Amino acid sequence: MTFVDLTHPLIDGQPCYPGDPVPQIKPFDTLAEAGFNTTRFAMGTHQGTHLDAPFHFFRDGTTVDKIPLGTLYGPAELVDLAPGGAFGRGAKISRQMLEHHGQSFHEGARVLCSTGWDQHFGREEFYQSYPSLTTEAAQWIVHQGIRLIGMDTPSPAEDFEEVHKILLGAGVIIIEALANLSSLPRQFTFAAFPLRIKGRDGSPVRAVAIVD
Repeated sequence: MTFVDLTHPLIDGQPCYPGDPVPQIKPFDTLAEAGFNTTRFAMGTHQGTHLDAPFHFFRDGTTVDKIPLGTLYGPAELVDLAPGGAFGRGAKISRQMLEHHGQSFHEGARVLCSTGWDQHFGREEFYQSYPSLTTEAAQWIVHQGIRLIGMDTPSPAEDFEEVHKILLGAGVIIIEALANLSSLPRQFTFAAFPLRIKGRDGSPVRAVAIVD
């Protein structure tokens, strides 16, 4: 059994989604002054590798603390949309591209989509002209009945509001900014548990693939 870390590190001052709070991860107590280390930690709920709950876009949507843990753990499949490489800037992920991997999209499935965009993480360009699902592709995903979709981009689409509403409105949980997807086999066990932040919209996760 092998554990593959699919999570980007959180670093003080690292780039974030435009308009989000810049992460602040600063020493608070130190060994030299207090005899122990503690850290002051402040950032947005959608920093780094994170989960979007339906409440992110819907007043009455499920909040992060109410997502069933079983949704966030279990068999998953990799859909490699850019085998052997990476999508370029502004690439569109169409329904036809996803239909080519139709066997992975089925009722109750967890699907992680690899575009190679994670290579840009930690730079401002990660948040600019990233590969994006079309609205038609998002609607097709919902029609297949999957329970969770993960991507190595900062959002499912640059036209983020409409695509988020399509997915989250159907109860599809979104994991964003995943790392190392290119190292995965097609099938594995996936886990991505959020902080139990009561009544809120999202949370960083420690995303892991468990490969037999």
